[in-house]
Amino acid sequence: MNVQGEPDSSSPRRPGGWLDYVGEEDAAFLKRFVLASGSLKELAAIYGVSYPTIRLRLDRLIQKIQVIESHQEADAFERQLRGLLADGKLESGTFREILANYRQSKQEKK
Repeated sequence: MNVQGEPDSSSPRRPGGWLDYVGEEDAAFLKRFVLASGSLKELAAIYGVSYPTIRLRLDRLIQKIQVIESHQEADAFERQLRGLLADGKLESGTFREILANYRQSKQEKK
């Protein structure tokens, strides 16, 4: 992903899909998950963490993908913002404030 929150043009991924908005760390996690045939127990051993920690990470990634998929009509900035919220990197109050200000500035430009 580039600095504007848009997918990196050098990415071999399908354009416009949810995978374009998943960071490198999450993509690596997904790859390991697939290579481990979906075994959370095996993933926990690979990462050296507990099963509940891996389950939580997977649940957050699922939530992030659901958020991205459910807001495909939104622009790249808004999808990135929603991804940060789903990752827990942004508090909900801060998210709402940034989103409201962003939408207001978009309306003012029209």
